[in-house]
Amino acid sequence: MSRVRYWTTRILFILSILGPGFITANVDNDSGGIYTYSSAGAKFGYHLLWTMIPMAITLAIAQEIAARSGVVTGKGLSELIREEYGLRITLLLMAGLVMCNLGDVISEFVGVASSLELFGVHKFISVPIAVALVWALVVFSDYKKLERVFVFLSFLYIAYIATGIMAKPDWLEVAKNAVDAPSWHAFRQPGYLYLAVGLIGATIAPWQQFYLQASIVEKEARPEQIKYSQIDAVFGAVFSIVVAAFIVVVCAATLYAHGQTEIRDAADAAQSLRPLGGQYTFILFAFGLMNASLFAAVILPLSTAYTVSQALGFESGLNKKFKEAPVFYGLYTALLILGAVITMIPGFPLVKMAVLSQVLNGILLPFVLVFMLLLVNKKELMGEYVNRKGYNIVAWGLTVMVIVLTAMMLISG
Repeated sequence: MSRVRYWTTRILFILSILGPGFITANVDNDSGGIYTYSSAGAKFGYHLLWTMIPMAITLAIAQEIAARSGVVTGKGLSELIREEYGLRITLLLMAGLVMCNLGDVISEFVGVASSLELFGVHKFISVPIAVALVWALVVFSDYKKLERVFVFLSFLYIAYIATGIMAKPDWLEVAKNAVDAPSWHAFRQPGYLYLAVGLIGATIAPWQQFYLQASIVEKEARPEQIKYSQIDAVFGAVFSIVVAAFIVVVCAATLYAHGQTEIRDAADAAQSLRPLGGQYTFILFAFGLMNASLFAAVILPLSTAYTVSQALGFESGLNKKFKEAPVFYGLYTALLILGAVITMIPGFPLVKMAVLSQVLNGILLPFVLVFMLLLVNKKELMGEYVNRKGYNIVAWGLTVMVIVLTAMMLISG
């Protein structure tokens, strides 16, 4: 077999098994995430790129554990937490998650509105249409059809890789900052720690692990298929981080390089790119924002509906009709409407809400990671699929890193 044929076969194999892991990882490159990545590039240039490699490893591990746990136990993460640690802890975790996710849903509709306003469409038109579109897509479809749509939308994030290449960055400087550890002086810069934790929250959000495990369960993946779920989860994590890094790079190479270090939102980043990166860079960035916002507007409230329904023992799932899972679909509908209404309130601090939601994700994430690691090491749950010793060392080490960064941000005020 020739090398070309070998790699073609491998690529087609990977494409054939992409599903929950690939979708989940990419959804978190949403409107709030894009704004956070853009802010990091505009404010600090390439100097926060060092976060990408540890984040890629952490996301890959978190997604692999969620996928493995879903396949082996056949239960969602919130259901396992309730069964193993009680309803009180579960409710506290759910309250934090709903708060984070509501902020994220608002961010998605802000992204829809602001991206289409760049092309002359007012938010009082774009947001209601977006709500109707994503609601109908979920309520009147089933899991298999939606999975195909979601995988296709995930690949549209390639637009950001294209913008990064078109911005013509200093690739040597990019590589150097990606592997260099930051100095202590860097952490003392105003906003540096806040954005570092925001990047973590934007890239590895708590909702992802709940949604991924719930999707694996609904897909009814069997233990003999576990390898495919693991490949899907890890490939999705790597692709997602590459996209995030390119968003930082394009803003560093254009906005930061020209002294434009402050941006109001992701759409402002796109608009600012027009004179610096050219018309095509602007169009691709704006298109990527619209796609990311619509995509996440479907998944984020869906994730919340899955998580809360499973935590409280209600019926859930895209293969069920509205009357079969009224709490699941009711919560999904309520989050969509509430997020859209808040987005259209004049004078509401939408940008602050977007960044705050990412930072809140970063604060909640360590708790979710700790529960995941405790559960995946329970032999009575996972049997032979518990973590190996070396895997645990890496996973716990990265979790401690996230906790330390978050604590440093909170202490620094």
